[in-house]
Amino acid sequence: MGDGILAEFPSAVDAVRNALDIQWAMRRRNADVPEETRIEFRVGINVGNVMVEGDDIHGDGVNVAARLEGLCEAGEVYVSGTVYDQAAGKAAASFDDLGEQTVKNIAKPVRVYRARAQSDKTTTSADTTKPLPLPDKPSIAVLPFQNMSGDEDQEYFSDGISEDIITALSRVRWFFVTARNSSFSYKGHSPDVRQVAQDLGVRYVLEGSVRKSANRVRITAQLVDGQTGNHIWADRYDRELEDIFAVQDEITQVVVGTIEPEMARAEQERASTKAPENLDAWETYLRGMWHAHLHQKEEFLTAERLFRQAIGLDPNLGPAHSALSEVLGRQAISRFDGPEISLADAIAAGRKAVQLDPSDAAARCALGRAYFFSRDPEKAITELRKSIDLNPSYAHGHLSLGATLVCSGQAEACIPHLEMARRLSPRDYLLGTMMARQAEACVFLKKYDEAVTWGKLAINEDSSWLNNHLGYTSALGHSGRLDEAREACAAMLAIGDEITVASWRRRSPITNESYMEHMAEGLRIAGLTEE
Repeated sequence: MGDGILAEFPSAVDAVRNALDIQWAMRRRNADVPEETRIEFRVGINVGNVMVEGDDIHGDGVNVAARLEGLCEAGEVYVSGTVYDQAAGKAAASFDDLGEQTVKNIAKPVRVYRARAQSDKTTTSADTTKPLPLPDKPSIAVLPFQNMSGDEDQEYFSDGISEDIITALSRVRWFFVTARNSSFSYKGHSPDVRQVAQDLGVRYVLEGSVRKSANRVRITAQLVDGQTGNHIWADRYDRELEDIFAVQDEITQVVVGTIEPEMARAEQERASTKAPENLDAWETYLRGMWHAHLHQKEEFLTAERLFRQAIGLDPNLGPAHSALSEVLGRQAISRFDGPEISLADAIAAGRKAVQLDPSDAAARCALGRAYFFSRDPEKAITELRKSIDLNPSYAHGHLSLGATLVCSGQAEACIPHLEMARRLSPRDYLLGTMMARQAEACVFLKKYDEAVTWGKLAINEDSSWLNNHLGYTSALGHSGRLDEAREACAAMLAIGDEITVASWRRRSPITNESYMEHMAEGLRIAGLTEE
């Protein structure tokens, strides 16, 4: 073949996709190469029988493909009418009808079409290669999930997963999400995610695949930093396909719920490495979140200062008001000397966040948690249900509603929300809290062995947070495991908080008196003093 390549494909669709991928990649490679030194390809594709002899193939099908390549302009793909008949509507391509062409050594004229990727635009190379500026908030593009089933009829399912994830992510108010039409322009290609990030002006790219076999489906997804190419998160989901739309909804909810905290973590780590004098309002807020997620009282003070600084730089930055509300509430329940002022401030900050954006699930959640910390469960539940309605994939909304329900006397009702929170965000910095609240629910339901199990998991996840010890210690007391209970109480006291039953009761958000007394009794049995 000299300077050419002859390749055989099992289907016309695969051949067209491959050819368009090659041309797309070469245009990118040549963008900064002087015209006189560029390498450009011509591609001809035909469908026909071939004869195999050793490492070679030949026949009329090969001859027509070679003639189409000879007609082709540099950088283009020409296909025969038989290819068009099989690939149109299946490959992510459009076709220009070039009419019948007479070619050398072929008896009949050949119908010829020019194949073009649907993402091709009539812009200059300077326009297409100039990077777009990154938005001032986390930005993501969701590439169409690849159908790996070998069944063209399953394209609708893989496309549906991608579209649903785009729609759901768009509901997260602090995300910039590339529109579906732009993301789907890459359908049928295998682009470098760093190039996608540059083309679309985003920091993160989500890609995945769908493989269906009989009545089971396997879906993989991975989140990539488009600036570095580093993988941030990846997971795989195997499901039975009893109800294909229910599976689609479930996978969408889980993926979106997981992506949000993963992106938040990546953004916070990025902001934590920048010099303080170079931080803008958003990055100051992110650095505050990094300190808040360390989940220690001293770090809460640093986080509060940074959130107030971010608000000073941009008074309309809603997430900073939401975060300030949360950290003030957590400071309040960590103190024993009258938290009313901090809780009033937490409610005011939460209200400001909702005022700035009533449709922000995180703002509704922050206000709901401020009410929860203030022992106003009715208002808390109202706001937290609004938060989940706005974003069903918001793990902290489910956690907060579960915590409010258990503390207000609805232990059974809280468990599905705590389970959903863990499912949506299995690596969350509040994972210990999710487990600790389930331990408390089991204490109130008098399922002490389950409470001990969940309490151990909570402490293993985060032993520095006092509240993660309470359900575990009380459950051991109630179950009569006195030696273990005393050890648990000593470990809880060793954290450094001067806690007694009375001081815990003063600051606890539990509003159901029978629950409060039941928890307190277990703590007394474990050895916690009354005053």
